[in-house]
Amino acid sequence: MSESGHSQPGMYGQGRRRRRRRDRDPVASGQNLSGPSRDREYVSRERRDGSEEPPGPLLQKTPIILAKPPGERSKSSQSVPITSAPSLEKPIMLIKSREDCGKPGTPPDVSPAVSGSGVPKMEREGQRPTQPVYQIQNRGMGSAASSSAVDPVIGQNKLLPPEKMKHSIKLVDDQMNWCDSAMEYLRDQTDMLVVGVIGLQGTGKSTIMSLLSANTPEEDQRAYVFRAQSQDIKERGGNQSCGIDFYITQERVIFLDTQPILSPSILDHLINNDRKLPPEYNLPHTYLEMQSLQIAAFLFTVCHVVIVVQDWFTDINLYRFLQTAEMLKPSTPSASHDTTGSSVNDEGSEYYPHIVFLQNKARREEFCPRYLKMMHMAVDKLMTHSHLKYKGTLSMLDCNILPGLGRDYLETEVNLFLLPIQENEGEEALTRAGSGLGSAPLFSLLPGYRGHPSFSSLVSKLRSQVLAMSRSQLSHTILTEKNWFHYAARIWDGVKKSSALSEYSRLLS
Repeated sequence: MSESGHSQPGMYGQGRRRRRRRDRDPVASGQNLSGPSRDREYVSRERRDGSEEPPGPLLQKTPIILAKPPGERSKSSQSVPITSAPSLEKPIMLIKSREDCGKPGTPPDVSPAVSGSGVPKMEREGQRPTQPVYQIQNRGMGSAASSSAVDPVIGQNKLLPPEKMKHSIKLVDDQMNWCDSAMEYLRDQTDMLVVGVIGLQGTGKSTIMSLLSANTPEEDQRAYVFRAQSQDIKERGGNQSCGIDFYITQERVIFLDTQPILSPSILDHLINNDRKLPPEYNLPHTYLEMQSLQIAAFLFTVCHVVIVVQDWFTDINLYRFLQTAEMLKPSTPSASHDTTGSSVNDEGSEYYPHIVFLQNKARREEFCPRYLKMMHMAVDKLMTHSHLKYKGTLSMLDCNILPGLGRDYLETEVNLFLLPIQENEGEEALTRAGSGLGSAPLFSLLPGYRGHPSFSSLVSKLRSQVLAMSRSQLSHTILTEKNWFHYAARIWDGVKKSSALSEYSRLLS
C-alpha cells in the first residue's frame, strides 16, 4: 500500500505477470530488475546443467544436487595434475589376480575407493610395478590370493632357481610301494634326463650315482646324496639300498638308485625273518627274482639311460637277466588321441633306453688296448639280439683316455666304460715321498705308474658323456617332469600286476 493507504496498482495483478515475463527474458550481466533479494532467490534455484525450472510456485521445489556423468568425470580427471587430489576413476588392477578378471573380453572390475593418501603416494614416487610382474605374482594363486595383502616378493620368488635337494628320497619303498614325496621337487618343463642304475650287490651303484649327480671323489662318503655301504654293512654282507631312491639336480637330471638285483642279503632276510610273501609267489627266491625283474623292466620303460654296474668281467647270468627283463618290459603306451593306430604299428614305435656297461673297480691290465678290444667283442656278441641301445652313444676313445688308438681300432664299440679302484691321492703321495731313495729324491716325488688316468678325471669324463646322451621321448607324447612322475607311477603299478611276470614266476615255481 502507498502512503495514502491505497494499494499500488500492478502489485498483485497485471503488473506482476509482466514483471515475471521480463525476468525470464535474457538480460545483461549484472543487471537487476527485481531487486537484490529476488535475484539471489532466483539464482539459487537454477540447475547446474544450465536449464531453468518450469514456471510455478517458487517455494514448493527443494534443491536437487546432481553429480556429473562418468564420462565427464573421466575427462575432467585427465586434465588434473598428478599432485592434485587422488582420482580413482582409472581402474587399478594391482590387487586383481588373473582368475578374478573373468572371461577374456569382459572389462575388469574397478577396485573400490581407497581412503587415505596411499594411491597418490605410489603414483608420485613411480613405484607402480609393470604388468608382467603382477602376472607372475598372481599366477597360481587363484581366489586364495588376498586383494589387500599382495607382496611383490612372492612374484620374485617364483623366478628363483629350484631348491637344491640335500639327500635322496624314496620313490619306491622297501615294501615295493609307490611314494609321492618326490612330486614337490618336480616342475612343468620338458627338458629333463632320467638316469637309472642296476647291478649286483656291492658293485658300487650308490657311489657311482652320487658322483654323477652331486658329489666329488674328494668328499666324505657319509655326505653322499645316495648313501653308500658302511664298513659294518660290508662286514655283515648286507645291502644299503632298498627299493628305488630318487634325486634330481638343479640341471633337471633325475637319478634313480635301486636295490641290488638278485641280492643274497635280501633273500636271507626273507628266509630268516619269515616275511609274508604275496600269494602268487610260493618261494622266497622266486619272489626276489620277480622283484629284480620288476625294477629292471621299470627302468627300461621310464629312463633315458640305464647304467649296468659290474665289478668284474663278466657274469653271463647278468646278460640273461637283462634280456629277460627286456622281454617282460611293458609296451610303450599309445597316445590317447590316436584312434587310427598307425603310430602303434610302426616298427620304431616301441621305446628302448640307452644302456651303458660300467666296469667298476677295473684292474690295470683291463686298460690294455688288446684286453679292451676283447671286452667290447664279448659284450657285442652277448647283446646281439637285444633291442636295447647298447652301442653308438658312449666311447672311451673320444675321451682321450687311450690317445694312441684311433676310432677304427674297435670295430664294434659298445657303450662300455672302465673306472679304476677309487684311491686316496693324499695318502699315496705321502707313501711315495716316504719310500723314495735318499740319493734320488726327485724320483720319489714323481707319480707312480698306474696304466690309466686318475679316478677323478675318469669320473668327470663319464659324467660328461652320460649327460650328453640324447633325450628321446619316453612315450608317444612329450612328458613334463610332473607328467613323467604320473607316467612312472602308472608303469610301476602295471609292472606289479603284469600277467607276463605272473606267468614267468609260475614257470620258475
